[in-house]
Amino acid sequence: MPSPSASTEQRIRVLVVGLGTMGTSHARAYRAIEGFELAGLCTSRAAERQDLEGEFPGVPRFERYDEALATLRPDAVAICTYTEHHADMALRAFAAGAHVFCEKPLADTLASASRVVDAARTSGKALLIGYILRVHPSWSRFVEIGRTLGKPLVMRMNLNQQSDGSFWEVHKKLMLSTSPIVDCGVHYVDIMCQVTRARPVMVHAVGARLTDEIAPDMHNYGHLHIVFDDGSVGWYEVGWGPMMSETAHFVKDIIGPNGSVSIVAKESTGPAASSADHDTHTQTNALRIHHAARTPEGRFARPDELLSTADEPRHQELCEREQRLFLGAIRGEIDLSEHHEDAINSLRIVFAADESVRSGEAVRL
Repeated sequence: MPSPSASTEQRIRVLVVGLGTMGTSHARAYRAIEGFELAGLCTSRAAERQDLEGEFPGVPRFERYDEALATLRPDAVAICTYTEHHADMALRAFAAGAHVFCEKPLADTLASASRVVDAARTSGKALLIGYILRVHPSWSRFVEIGRTLGKPLVMRMNLNQQSDGSFWEVHKKLMLSTSPIVDCGVHYVDIMCQVTRARPVMVHAVGARLTDEIAPDMHNYGHLHIVFDDGSVGWYEVGWGPMMSETAHFVKDIIGPNGSVSIVAKESTGPAASSADHDTHTQTNALRIHHAARTPEGRFARPDELLSTADEPRHQELCEREQRLFLGAIRGEIDLSEHHEDAINSLRIVFAADESVRSGEAVRL
């Protein structure tokens, strides 16, 4: 008999844990992709979440993770909870024989993240970490162009979020265990590392606590600096809260001897919603490419180029792209070893930045 095609392969039954913005988006992706089956949802106060019954009718809901694992025996688990739970839940999923998709950051300590990667390797199960910018075509092009600008590079990035209402409540919950410089920083530090492919050698960071609504030892604003062994440097700035400015909240550019490339962000459609809205974190309007070459008269030889990205995918489609990548890894079509190494590398840098904020000293890597 002929071997079954991809469309007739057994579907991967997935348990989604944590049903906030990202967990809900990933649950929608599993429902939409043919190779998956949404087997169950696990979240605190599951019985009270009538929105889940309305959107995912008939899908079993659980409030306890151990009960969900034991009852469903899923093929895969998507961990979309707060960072402090990631490592423990991932290790228990591997022990139960499941593949794991885990939102970033992978863990709240570097040692825990390493244990998760080791468990994936030992169990032979797929582990995909939610670095959503890696499946974004505009960001991939941004990285590719950045690599043509020569060395050393200067990389400037920020994502400040002016948040109130439910957005601020989520930020405060995140900051019970994870600083903004870690939670968001892993994305953009990962981009810097992709562009340079150089070894980070030193990190320095500063932070500020701009509100009494968070823990005394937590900062809701941070600014890190990285030095790479090829002479490249980068900075990343992040702030969360109702006090944050919308001015220049989205800066993403790379500068090298040959010129620069910048992401031109979507214009704000509201007075305060843009920087807090997940869609605006990934959406771009265009890539602006500047060429440093000059004529004999000293003027620029070429005008700036503006590459439109108007047809780029939105947030939900990006989640579906991530989960198709996860499906390929589960089926053995994709090797994630380098993905794991890069995730540990970016975590090492942002944890060093956190250490630098607390100590006031630069950290050598």
